[in-house]
Parts: sequence; structure tokens; C-alpha cells
Amino acid sequence: MRHQAVSTDQAAPAPDYWNGFITETEAADYLCQSVRTLQKWRVSGAGPAFYKAGRSVRYRRADLRDWAETRRRQHTSQN
Repeated sequence: MRHQAVSTDQAAPAPDYWNGFITETEAADYLCQSVRTLQKWRVSGAGPAFYKAGRSVRYRRADLRDWAETRRRQHTSQN
């Protein structure tokens, strides 16, 4: 039986994937948080960077990823 090589191109995101903008609902899903939590973070300045045009709020996936990585901990006693 012959095995075909599996292409990894499908697994790689498009070049602009991480720089693309997403809605606050999509951002909340990405971070496993509620939209209301993101809204509170925006008011307090505790959350990830965001963009605002008029009443529209958008996030870049790269900013969300980077922000989440700064909160990575090895154990519960880390601040």
C-alpha cells in the first residue's frame, strides 16, 4: 500500500491571519472570556490593545496572542 505525503500548507494560516481584525465577540471567544469582561478590561486598561473607529471595536489576533502570552504562568504562586 502506498502512502501519500500530507501537505502542511493547509495547517499554516494565511500570511495576514495574525494581523487581521476581529470583532469583540470573536476576541472574547479567542480568550475564553465574555464580551462584558473585554468591555470592563477596556475601561480599566487591563485588557489587550484594541482599535476603535466610531462605535466599532476591533482586535488584532496578534495582539490577543501576545497579551495572553504575558499572562502565562508555570504555577499558581506566580503573580
